[in-house]
Amino acid sequence: MDFDLVVVGGGLAGASLAVALRRTALRIAVVEAREPRQPEGWDNRVYAISPANRAFLAEVGIWQHLDADRLNPVTEMAVFGDAGGALRFSAYESGLGELAWIAESSLIQGELWESLKRQHNVRLFCPAKALALDRGRTGATLTLDDGHVLRTRLVVAADGAKSWVREQAGIRARVSEYKEIGIVANFRCSLPHRNIAYQWFREDGILAWLPLPGNRISIVWSAPEDHARRLLALDPDSLSRTVAEAGSAHLGALEFESQAAGFPLHLMRVDETVRPRLVLIGDAAHTIHPLSGHGINLGLQDARALAECLEALPEWRDPGDIAVLRAYARERAEEPMLLQYATHALNRLFSNRNPLVSRLRNAGMNLTGHLPVVQGALIRYAVSGRF
Repeated sequence: MDFDLVVVGGGLAGASLAVALRRTALRIAVVEAREPRQPEGWDNRVYAISPANRAFLAEVGIWQHLDADRLNPVTEMAVFGDAGGALRFSAYESGLGELAWIAESSLIQGELWESLKRQHNVRLFCPAKALALDRGRTGATLTLDDGHVLRTRLVVAADGAKSWVREQAGIRARVSEYKEIGIVANFRCSLPHRNIAYQWFREDGILAWLPLPGNRISIVWSAPEDHARRLLALDPDSLSRTVAEAGSAHLGALEFESQAAGFPLHLMRVDETVRPRLVLIGDAAHTIHPLSGHGINLGLQDARALAECLEALPEWRDPGDIAVLRAYARERAEEPMLLQYATHALNRLFSNRNPLVSRLRNAGMNLTGHLPVVQGALIRYAVSGRF
């Protein structure tokens, strides 16, 4: 079977790339091990979608079909240090409608897949896994476990942080373990959240509360491994009380609403994101600490940039040509690097228990809050990915 590009991985980055190419003549295959499912109740994996990525998802025909009753805007963000530091970001004061939108992972992925199933230039191979990859001068061949052999001009690795494609290509990934676990869960609040997101830099980790519809919140608590395991071992009522107390009861009592889950946190950088016939996007290309909430936004912007690059090619141009792929890599080099170093530095800064360092970092937070130019630059980046 012959294709112009084969996307390995049907998650948000891979699926959005394929959907973004719906108006092209490119023949696309998407290989995924399992079709996405909407969990009962509320998904405990939620994302803060930036306005830039909301616009991207709207452009590819996805956002407007999402259930509006399951989306929640963030109009304000309050950030607290561990010794009196505080920052506040307001969409209204910045002339924006919202700072971000909180959406369930499964909600977006489900709509992307519905679009892929109807797309004229896409063939889905699911359930299927890649068994062998062979890249040559004029093309690449991917052999699947269901017996299909896919010949293509370009392979897109969108298969996550432990990318099989990246490993087969021999691209080195440098991983720095944070020795932390990210805990996610959903709660119902007794006080209205008023579309405000909260974040606390605490001695026992970084805790974020993200507003959901129906006066619910979703939390991400990035905690040291031992403390995280103790949290995960708590019964629902105890965990609810612990999370409420950790957030200074800003939203009153919390009622547990979805099963808590934990995942290890690490920083991952790769030596290169493109090779002849191959490009890495999303978590296959980079992972960051979740304290900024930008991990998925990086992946979606990878998809947007690569789709624009491929869509602009004349018909005679080979999408797997290394010159084409290097142009994409140059465009996407800066943003992931800046976010990786910034979030890593913040994590290390607030992990330092030295009292002098604590006073300095909290003073820095307060100073930033009184510098409109700096605060405006931070908001512009959060919204558009550019300062």
